[in-house]
Amino acid sequence: MELHMDRKRILIVEDSPTMRQLLVFALRRMKNVDIVEAQDGMDGLRKVSSDHFDLALIDINMPVMDGLKLISLIRGEDSLCGIPIVVITTEGAQEDRERALSLGANEYLTKPIQANHVLTVVKSLLKGETPS
Repeated sequence: MELHMDRKRILIVEDSPTMRQLLVFALRRMKNVDIVEAQDGMDGLRKVSSDHFDLALIDINMPVMDGLKLISLIRGEDSLCGIPIVVITTEGAQEDRERALSLGANEYLTKPIQANHVLTVVKSLLKGETPS
């Protein structure tokens, strides 16, 4: 079986099934993406540790392990620290944003999110660009 090296693997870590569906629906518009879902930070950590991902979308407020803890664990791991991380959260406060970015998130999106905006951010991060 031929491996498609241009396929991108995206991990969505979000405890709300509705929100996960929305993100999956938006990302499926992209070609050559495989999407893996995790329902909380622990689940996300297990998946990101045992597989290769090109990008992670992480919610902050989750049971078991929150997104900020997950981001700091990913950034502390040599094999994972290069993964672009997009935070998707209801927390719009400036200090939450600064904390997420200081922990190593590449981008911070506040809910309600627009599918087109998510796609723009994800595509530019996958290309190695910094979203504006």
